[in-house]
Order: sequence, then structure tokens, then C-alpha cells
Amino acid sequence: MNFHSIFDYTLIYATIRASTPILFAALAAVITEQGDITNIGTEGIMLTASFVAVLVSYSTGSWVLALLIAMIAGILTALIMAVAHIKYKADITAIGTAINIFALAITKFGIKQFLGTTGSFTSPEIIGIPRVNIPILQGNKYLDGIFNNWSLMEIVGIIMVLVLSFLLYRTVWGLRLRSVGRFPMAAETAGINVNKMKYQVMIISGILGGMAGAHLSIGYSQMFIENMTNGRGFMGVAAMFFGGANPIFAWIGSLLFGFVDSIGGRLQAYGWPSQFVLMLPYIITVAVLAISLWRKARKEQKRKSSLIL
Repeated sequence: MNFHSIFDYTLIYATIRASTPILFAALAAVITEQGDITNIGTEGIMLTASFVAVLVSYSTGSWVLALLIAMIAGILTALIMAVAHIKYKADITAIGTAINIFALAITKFGIKQFLGTTGSFTSPEIIGIPRVNIPILQGNKYLDGIFNNWSLMEIVGIIMVLVLSFLLYRTVWGLRLRSVGRFPMAAETAGINVNKMKYQVMIISGILGGMAGAHLSIGYSQMFIENMTNGRGFMGVAAMFFGGANPIFAWIGSLLFGFVDSIGGRLQAYGWPSQFVLMLPYIITVAVLAISLWRKARKEQKRKSSLIL
């Protein structure tokens, strides 16, 4: 095995490419977690948006319209969860799980009903999200391989990390949201409408989840496959926990998953068992969640100890 061909400069962009869908899912989970809502339904939002994006792009020939409709589909899916949890006090984990199962069923029905096939659908009539090509970089193979030919959504993903960080930690709205997540009764006493804030973050989460799904089906690829999210929504939630609901650290967690995925694909090309390669992201997910929750439990224990003292 030639390690230089696995760990070369092209791995940098491969990692960013593989991590972008997970990054959008992580940001969707970050914004709701700041409002004390663990959005397990990110997987279902992504899957629904992936199908809608392909259907609209194929039907209209417009990637812009496909992206917008996918975001609307994400908002509607998130609002179902929001109403069930905020208004009717349903357990967010239960409703999130239900949304994930519903998304699997409705997209399976949709691909048969509207696209006339089963399993997967691809067509040259699917217009993908464009890629950014900078001619001046083509003269240098390293710059060309790392920074050129990025999908537009890969750039938007990094911008969204910075935007969300600014909103959460540099604005009054972000301060209010964090107070809602940590001390809801105190926030209510201060005149903050807690339920309104929670609806707002669920809508933003739906937008980000919709972008994640659209990127996966018409940015990352130009096709739809049943269950094509393949756990990326859950990986996004794990990245959120890894980063302590901080957009920057959640991005680092997403890059970790993207790195493992990229390495796995290259190892498979060298004859490593596909079963081992395919389970690598899930092993990392479980490990990241276990470490993150253990770290969170320790912080909580220290906080309680300090209060007692």
C-alpha cells in the first residue's frame, strides 16, 4: 500500500467535500441545541429535501428553484416537529425519530410515484449546483487540487459557520437564544418569548437541513438514492455534541467525519474489506458521541459540586 497516494494534498479537498453535508446538518443541530432542542430529526429533514431538490431540478431545469423548494420542504418538516414539541409537548426525540421514519417512507413513495423508478434516480436533465472554477489557479497543481472546482454550497457552508458564530455570540438575538436554552424561566421573567425563540430556531434549522439535503443530491452528486443521507444527519448531531453546540467546533467535528470518510474510500481502492470501510463513519460517530456525552456529564458534575460548595 502506498501511503503517499492516500495522504496526499488532494485529501484536503476530499475531506471538505465529504464533510459539507454533515456540516450543514451539524449547524442545523447547533442552532436548535442552543434553544434546548436536540434536533434528532435532522436526518429526515435532509432526506426529504434531497428528494425534493432532485424532483424540482429534473422537472424545471433550475438548481436555484430546486434549492429554494428544498429549503421550504426543510422548514415545513421542521415546523411539524416544532408544533408537536412546543405546542403539544411531545418528546423531541420521539417526534424526531418519527420524522426520520416518515422521510424514508415518503421519499420511497415519491421516487416511485413521481419519477417512475425504485432504488435510485439519475438523469442528465437534473441540473446540479454549479462549481466555482478559478482559471488562475490551474497553473499550480496544488492550488488547483485544493482550492479549485469547489461546489458553491461548500463555500456557503464555511460562510454559514462564520455567520452563525456571529449571530450566537455577537448579537442580542444570540444572547437571548442562549439564555432561553440555559435558563428558560429566567428568560421568560426577563420578557423573552421562549416559545417564539424556539420556533425561530426550528425554522432556521429547517433551512439549514434543506440546504444540506439539496447539496447532497444536486451538489455533491446529481442523483437521488433511497436513504441517500445514510446517517449523515446523525453524524451532524454527533458533530454538534462534539463541538458543544459551537459552530466552529462543530465544523471541526464535521471535518473529522469527512476525513474518515475520505480515507475509507481510498483504503477500499487498495482492497480493504468494504464492510470495514463502510462501518468506519459509524464507529467514529459512536466514539464521538460517547466522548462528548462523557465530557458533558463531567462538566455538569463539576458545576453541581461548585454549587454545593
